[in-house]
Amino acid sequence: MTSEESVKRCVRCGEAKPYAAFAGGRSDSDGLQRHCRGCASDCHRTRQQSVGRKVRPAAEVPEGHRLCLGGTEVKPWSHWHRNATASDGLSTRCKACRAAEGRAGHSKRQYGTTEAERDATVASRRGLCVICLKAPAVHVDHCRKTGRVRGVLCFNCNSAIGKLGDDPDAVRRAAAYLEGIAWKPTLVAPGVYRRPS
Repeated sequence: MTSEESVKRCVRCGEAKPYAAFAGGRSDSDGLQRHCRGCASDCHRTRQQSVGRKVRPAAEVPEGHRLCLGGTEVKPWSHWHRNATASDGLSTRCKACRAAEGRAGHSKRQYGTTEAERDATVASRRGLCVICLKAPAVHVDHCRKTGRVRGVLCFNCNSAIGKLGDDPDAVRRAAAYLEGIAWKPTLVAPGVYRRPS
């Protein structure tokens, strides 16, 4: 293939560019679009702005990189999830932005609270778990029956409450056990026990 055959002239800017500068197009005999990628992008951006749609800002993006719509940063392809339906095979937002959106959405769906409200609760308690007073509070604790948020605890305390079945009596018995006051039931009737006084 000669150098003349490996270039094509863009009908908009008039520059002769290599085939790699043109996207595929079935209407032309050479299988490439008539406009180069840069001109096609400019046309698309202008059309979208004219109808009032949000448009990704034009940015110089080096080969192997992509502009994130969430954080408006240029990052390497390794920072994106795959998306088979997209033209370039990558998601529109980077992994970090998608993870942040996922956390925010989970808090709102699961607990009906925002991350800002959770952070305010944590800050009001100096960032520590209100049960152990040692570990950082990072897990939202809620009532499994009503769904009401009770507070923010550390992982261990939150899972301990959950494993005790959100039962205050079970927590009291556990505290009594730890204090050396083991509960020894007295059988009063079949299936009925009396607590020691």
